[in-house]
Amino acid sequence: MAKPSIPKGTRDFSPVEVYKRNYIFSVIKTHFEKFGYQPIETPSFENAETLMGKYGEEGDRLIFKILNSGNFFFDKNKIQLPQSLDALLENSAETISKEQLVELNKFTARISEKALRYDLTVPFARYVVQHQNEIEFPFKRYQIQPVWRADRPQKGRFREFYQCDADVVGSTSLWQEVELVQLYDSVFSALGLKGVTIKINNRKILSGIAEVIGAQDQLIDFTVALDKLDKIGAEGVRQEMLQKGISESAIDQMSPLFSLNGTIIEKLNQLSVLLSSSEEGQKGIEELRFICTQIETLGLGLSKFDLDVTLARGLNYYTGAIFEVSAPEGVAMGSIGGGGRYDDLTGIFGLKNMSGVGISFGLDRIYLVLEELNLFPETVSVGTKALFVNYGQIEAQYAMKAITQLRKAGVCVELYPEVIKVGKQFAYADKRGIPFAVVVGTQEIENQTFALKNLTTGEQQTLSFDDLLSQLK
Repeated sequence: MAKPSIPKGTRDFSPVEVYKRNYIFSVIKTHFEKFGYQPIETPSFENAETLMGKYGEEGDRLIFKILNSGNFFFDKNKIQLPQSLDALLENSAETISKEQLVELNKFTARISEKALRYDLTVPFARYVVQHQNEIEFPFKRYQIQPVWRADRPQKGRFREFYQCDADVVGSTSLWQEVELVQLYDSVFSALGLKGVTIKINNRKILSGIAEVIGAQDQLIDFTVALDKLDKIGAEGVRQEMLQKGISESAIDQMSPLFSLNGTIIEKLNQLSVLLSSSEEGQKGIEELRFICTQIETLGLGLSKFDLDVTLARGLNYYTGAIFEVSAPEGVAMGSIGGGGRYDDLTGIFGLKNMSGVGISFGLDRIYLVLEELNLFPETVSVGTKALFVNYGQIEAQYAMKAITQLRKAGVCVELYPEVIKVGKQFAYADKRGIPFAVVVGTQEIENQTFALKNLTTGEQQTLSFDDLLSQLK
């Protein structure tokens, strides 16, 4: 019999790992609510048409489709594979023509009407449109749920992972962007992550760059390639743009972007000169100038803030400010957060003129960073505070009365279920990471006391119930 396994890109979590993950969830949730965001939840899967076409060509390929239930290949309306695709499957070809792709998409739509959500933003836009008559705008929501992507698994990149999103929809005010930068800093400062860099750019600036170099008709190809700068380098971006049909002269015009330096305001001034002929680009610069000036005035905690004009975030729906968060220097990790302004997202579902902006925290990557930097508090992994040693039925009954009262008072305690050697019960507590043991024997019952043993230091003291409660709390 084959050993049981789980799909690639998914994980089991041990109790210690779940405690640590819940710690991050708790910090993020606390700050979401401190900033006035309200919780919602949406289904794990959506109608495929809700998701398809919202993330660009690359994103669409990473959406997990759900096969329709039932023996639909054998029913009276038998579904047959288009003849044009038969040869493709037989020859296991790596590339398909546009005509074959169209046929394949039609076929897929017939056998798969649902898909696992790719992110939380598009489902949120669908939620807003569907519930628009029940919502007070501007609507500030947060959402902490898993998403799925058919990506190639690697360090920090999984096929199933959690996103923690905060969005506000129904306001065009740039103060929302300012607040979201503060929210990022508030969470990372609370986690003790010093030196996280919150990077900002504006999609209008990217549009302006594309306009100035004569590539405005290839904006999507331009931004998708530029978004890979940190992965494949300037030369890799150049080659990808050439492959997409962007001219060499246009790419050369873009080269000054890679050498902007100085403060954020100095970078914006340099950029203003480069984009002097683009009205759209100038709008983006002025929006960033407002946001960055406010952040400089208000100040941040442990985070850094910087302008990165090569930041693109290749999702099609961003229209204004875009954010990306990188881990502290020395930690080899991709982005641990990102987001941006999307003026047109609800419009694709029929609700026009409803601007929104939001950010996301990458829970799984944040976990890896905290683990690498040893930033989890020691108390995070502690569940049960004390184990009551089991000497027998009479002692167990006495212990259970105390355990019941301690639990009512909010203290996590438990009784070892079997009557075995005390040393083995202590060893069990040690392996579980339980810091205290409570010993109850004949003498303790007679005196209505409890012996509390510190399993780290070995110290033991005899206490009344009230003192025991005080010590364990």
